[in-house]
Amino acid sequence: MADDNGNVLDTLEPGSVRRVHLVGVAGTGMGSFAGMLKAAGYEVTGSDENVYPPMSDMLKAWGIPAASPYRPENLDAANPDLVIIGNVIRRVNPEATAVRERGLQQMSFPAALGSLFLERSHSIVVAGTHGKTTTSSLMAHVLVEAGKDPSFLVGGVTQNYAGNYRVGKGAHFVVEGDEYDTAYWDKGSKFLHYRPRTAILTSVEFDHADIFRDLPHYEATFEKFVRLIPEDGQLVVCAAYPNAVKLSREGCKGRVVTYIAKEGADADYIPKSVTFGPEGARFDVVERGAVLGTVTLPMGGLHNVENALSVIAAARGLGLSFDEIASGLATFRGVKRRQEPRGEPGGVLVVDDFAHHPTAVRETIAAIHHRYPTRRLWAIFEPRSNTSRRNIHQEDYAHAFTGAARASLKVPERHDKVPVGEELDVRKLVADLQAQGIAAEGSTDVQAMVDLVARESQPGDILLVMSNGAFGGFIEKLLAALKARFGEGT
Repeated sequence: MADDNGNVLDTLEPGSVRRVHLVGVAGTGMGSFAGMLKAAGYEVTGSDENVYPPMSDMLKAWGIPAASPYRPENLDAANPDLVIIGNVIRRVNPEATAVRERGLQQMSFPAALGSLFLERSHSIVVAGTHGKTTTSSLMAHVLVEAGKDPSFLVGGVTQNYAGNYRVGKGAHFVVEGDEYDTAYWDKGSKFLHYRPRTAILTSVEFDHADIFRDLPHYEATFEKFVRLIPEDGQLVVCAAYPNAVKLSREGCKGRVVTYIAKEGADADYIPKSVTFGPEGARFDVVERGAVLGTVTLPMGGLHNVENALSVIAAARGLGLSFDEIASGLATFRGVKRRQEPRGEPGGVLVVDDFAHHPTAVRETIAAIHHRYPTRRLWAIFEPRSNTSRRNIHQEDYAHAFTGAARASLKVPERHDKVPVGEELDVRKLVADLQAQGIAAEGSTDVQAMVDLVARESQPGDILLVMSNGAFGGFIEKLLAALKARFGEGT
């Protein structure tokens, strides 16, 4: 049949397959899952259109052959018992077509993760619009430090483990719960396959405009997610988002616990006496009105205080002591591309961050400003995601750069998924920022932006570069230009 998707499996016994082939293996999530499968004892192969560093190097180090480009012949060499199809793969892909024609067993990445790993674990799923990677990485690290030997799979490279997965022998599995779609035959959110027993819901704000119509459509997938939590499970939800609390209380069969990074607020977990400095954050933890103790967190920003509170709440629900949790928080080294210092040539500090939603931009700028209050902050932003390229958040972006003395904005290229007339108006955004006293400019050219920033930045400045993509190699080019300017070599 023309609409036949082939031999698609929803569940699978882990011992029933030995050789696994991943179509789309060079993506961050798929590549890491390939590494996890290899570490768990499977024979793993993969294929992709292009396989570049760093993923090509990682796959090679893990001993996973990665064929390129996509071809039916790749399946001959792999001879797989199971094929995992990445969500970037379209139905017309030649390898995906061959999988269907041959009737090979196939699964989506989320379904395979759920079936092969999460089914037999205490699944801890971190979902929400913001903070998923940092929070899931922090949750996993706290469990490691507490001696629980968890497994985890998260969306960024954790500095403590130099990777984004771990295969442990303990009962817990921490997974970042993405609301994006699953596969070409399954347009439901990935996290609907993750069997949550404990969950953290950090936030619910409209995002992914390419697959969700509006906020109610977006909220609907989170409503489905919270219904998956069993009666003996726990859902930790951020009280800063009343819509998230409402859908949690209405849909979750388990215990709902609230948190918020606002002193004196009405929530189960709140902070007290929050202070920030170059070393990060320090605050007392208040649990249902009683002070548990003081924690130090080597990250700045109230949003990271909030992320830490969610982990504290979830960990308490899992039976960890406050001392165990505090020890884990204090030794967390962060995640690459989350307020990550990349170099300081000539006293100019370059910081890399993944922020792209206006809330994330605002909170990241505030965090850096709090951490380095005496230094001039220059925000450089590339609106690259499908949603950030649109004018949906035009007004929100106009108020997201408070705390920056200067802002340089990349004008996004035309994108076939962004309808004409719905593009972000960078020229208007620049004018709005200038009206607030922020020196701002827009540019269509990455190299021109590099040249400008490298030429006009001054010792003591902080250059905060925000993008959820490679930004045309902006940071690498900027560091090279700054080193040349200040005579530090390359």
